[in-house]
Amino acid sequence: MSLTLHPQLQADCYLLGRIDNSLLLLHKNALLPWFILVPETHENELYKLPNEQQTLVSNTVNQIAGFIETHFKTDKLNIATIGNIVPQLHIHIIGRFTDDFCWPNPVWGQTKTSPYSEEDIHNLQKTLIDKNIIQTHID
Repeated sequence: MSLTLHPQLQADCYLLGRIDNSLLLLHKNALLPWFILVPETHENELYKLPNEQQTLVSNTVNQIAGFIETHFKTDKLNIATIGNIVPQLHIHIIGRFTDDFCWPNPVWGQTKTSPYSEEDIHNLQKTLIDKNIIQTHID
């Protein structure tokens, strides 16, 4: 199955690579370690996935969450599948800090932003590849 990203995800994120049967994205706001997992499916709800795929997605989310917590030394993780604006199934895995720019409020709807440098994105991709989290990176 070929996975085409929703235009809003394409606009808001960098494509880091593939992990299992999903794409791993990085939200363009560098103020938080905000990753988005997009499973390869036409379903728009997590519960509609076959049990085997639900398990795989859950394990993948856990792997990314563990990486975020360890690599970025976060205080808290926010994991959510909202999909009110982007109907394509995607899971937000966001590292939070008790002193981040919008703590303790949600990250959605915030206007404060800071871009990643190309070097930061490249280094993060390399780290994810070196740790065998993503199998390949996508340029």
